Amino acid sequence: MVSIQKEKVLGTHHWNERMFSFSTTRAPGLRFESGQFVTLGLKVDGRPLMRAYSMASASYDEHLEFLSIKVPEGPLTSRLQHLREGDEVLVSGKASGSLLISDLLPGKNLYLLCTGTGLAPFMSVIRSPDTYERFEKVILMHGVRYKSELAYYNLITEQLPTDEYLGAIIRDKLIYCPTVTREPFHRAGRITTLLSREECAIDLNLPVLNPLTDRAMICGSPSMLKDVSALLNARGFRVSPGIGQLADYVVERAFAEK
Repeated sequence: MVSIQKEKVLGTHHWNERMFSFSTTRAPGLRFESGQFVTLGLKVDGRPLMRAYSMASASYDEHLEFLSIKVPEGPLTSRLQHLREGDEVLVSGKASGSLLISDLLPGKNLYLLCTGTGLAPFMSVIRSPDTYERFEKVILMHGVRYKSELAYYNLITEQLPTDEYLGAIIRDKLIYCPTVTREPFHRAGRITTLLSREECAIDLNLPVLNPLTDRAMICGSPSMLKDVSALLNARGFRVSPGIGQLADYVVERAFAEK
């Protein structure tokens, strides 16, 4: 049975009325790979109410960070959105998940394709030195409805490129490609639309998607996973059927309505 740890909230940030992030203490014994998740929650009516949450923090950070939506009637998020510094949350003592770079075949470019809070695991991936050791370019595509939902925008565009340890590598290898669907932005449209029209390849000065050279990781809603997977499959990409089985792309199937 997986143990459940009590962790303290260190801080919160509300990106807009629908999305927020929060950081917590981290049990010394918790180990995880970038892209993995834990179950997290609160005690409700005397019992733990837990859901899967990816770590947005780097695997080497001393704290944990999570990105969440706000669902007014959601059993858990309706409560989590009111967290304040010093509050207590429950975190499982073991990480798991299928968004693992180790399950990707060798390649040249890594595409991180996500929508909404699906960005969370990739915030950990882009801060992992292993990511840049394995791939020449890392392309982070984040699709949202409104600009205010582009969580961590300033961190990605301003802070990471000047990071004392990874800054030089990130400036050379990380390509950030945010896109917005419901208000004016310099890049508009769904991720599938951009990829299918090859607009992003032209925009970013990259070759079109190719299963011989490119690898991908996908995290988002069930419909987004279905649509992006279908696009990749049509181009000859093969999905990893399970943890430990190498392929052209991996998806995270663990998330449901919180």
